[in-house]
Amino acid sequence: MWSTITELFSFSPGNPLLFHTGFFFFFLCIFLIGYSFVADNPKARNMYIMLLSFYFYYKTSGWFLGLLVFTISSDYFFSRVIERTKEEVTRKTALVTGILLSLSFLLYFKYVNFFITNVNALTGSEYLVRNVILPIGISFYTFQSISYLVDVYKKKITVPRFRDYLMYMSFFPHLVAGPIVRASDFLPQVKKGVTITPETRNEAFYLIIKGLIKKAIISDYIAQYADSIFSQPDAFSGTENTFATLCYTFQIFFDFSGYTDIAIGVALLLGFRLGINFRSPYKSLNITDFWRRWHISLSQWLRDYIYIPMGGNAKGFRIQLLLLVTTMLIGGFWHGADWKFVFWGLGHGLLLVFHKLFVKYFPGEMRFFKPIGWLLTFSCVALLWVPFRATSMADTLTVYKSMFTSFDFGMLRLIAENNPLLIVLFILGAWLTLMPEQFKEILRNIFFSSKFVFKMAMLIVVIQLMIQMRVQDVHPFIYFEF
Repeated sequence: MWSTITELFSFSPGNPLLFHTGFFFFFLCIFLIGYSFVADNPKARNMYIMLLSFYFYYKTSGWFLGLLVFTISSDYFFSRVIERTKEEVTRKTALVTGILLSLSFLLYFKYVNFFITNVNALTGSEYLVRNVILPIGISFYTFQSISYLVDVYKKKITVPRFRDYLMYMSFFPHLVAGPIVRASDFLPQVKKGVTITPETRNEAFYLIIKGLIKKAIISDYIAQYADSIFSQPDAFSGTENTFATLCYTFQIFFDFSGYTDIAIGVALLLGFRLGINFRSPYKSLNITDFWRRWHISLSQWLRDYIYIPMGGNAKGFRIQLLLLVTTMLIGGFWHGADWKFVFWGLGHGLLLVFHKLFVKYFPGEMRFFKPIGWLLTFSCVALLWVPFRATSMADTLTVYKSMFTSFDFGMLRLIAENNPLLIVLFILGAWLTLMPEQFKEILRNIFFSSKFVFKMAMLIVVIQLMIQMRVQDVHPFIYFEF
């Protein structure tokens, strides 16, 4: 009994609190029971959510909770200085200091070993690589705090009460892996009363079930094949490397969008609405459209807080192309402290440049090129997921070489014969990814109009499938790494 209570209130580095675990749903059920008593009282409701959010982050990241609280407190202090001071020099100094302070933690925990390794390689020095643990969610809440400071500086928002800002930054559904939420979108919801309708609950359960299917059934299962190939790509044929790349292409989408669906669904159960983060990105007909559909909150953040402040479209076409590449390089480096992420960002930047040039010199809508545009876009995106997944740039080049020099269509039959369930889930994933919108709407309406017993039965079936298909450990969400 005592050991169970101790485990409930202790942090286990090897067993963080994840959305698709039994403990999380136990935690959520207990949380919602308590929430029903305070939902109508804004002050008590927000305090209750904050306390449970801090508990959630502690169970996810341990004593890095202190770093989160310090970041929140320091950013709030600088925002107060920015708002209350009239002198532009002081306002700008507070803004820059606040941003640099937040970035300093991100740079240390995420990039210190990257810089040490590269300095050693360039100079022949022997600085020791440090044993640094990356706090989960630091990339997301750092970007969120920066957007808050900038918006206060530009007078797009006013400084809220501290407890409201604390609620905004610590809200557990989006805290550890996004989406990146703007203060201007979330703070008004903190102040108003919560209204949870039957339609809201239906939407929440639909998103949670859909997210579990995406993450815990499709993504986690096909990840087993991708992991086995990418762990030693030179030991496998070009066909296997190509299929592993396609598996990872669907894996990362279902993993991240599945997490987002669960996050948005849980937030809806509490009466809060988070923004859409994915809009069928693999249906995109060009790379610009892809970045309007993939990780929308990050794409918009990079546009509004990096691309436009650097000049955006206002400094001429050539500068625009340069800024696109620069922005995507920053986006790539944000994802990880490794040259392979820089390569990934550069690749997407160059694709965006190519598309801008194509539109400039071949204007107008050309329906004939739509299927070709989709195929090229999907292929380029899939190929650029290779450095994102590979363990190194050397392995990235190995995969590319293998794909283009030793591909054999006959191997596809062997892969299908040896992995029938993998092929079924792969085809299901492809169908769900490319499904026409009207089919999605039909499925949604069927779920919404069904009886409560059917919804619960569906949830039980999904949970049972999760248990049956789980091999060993629970796979963490991919974006926890960033």
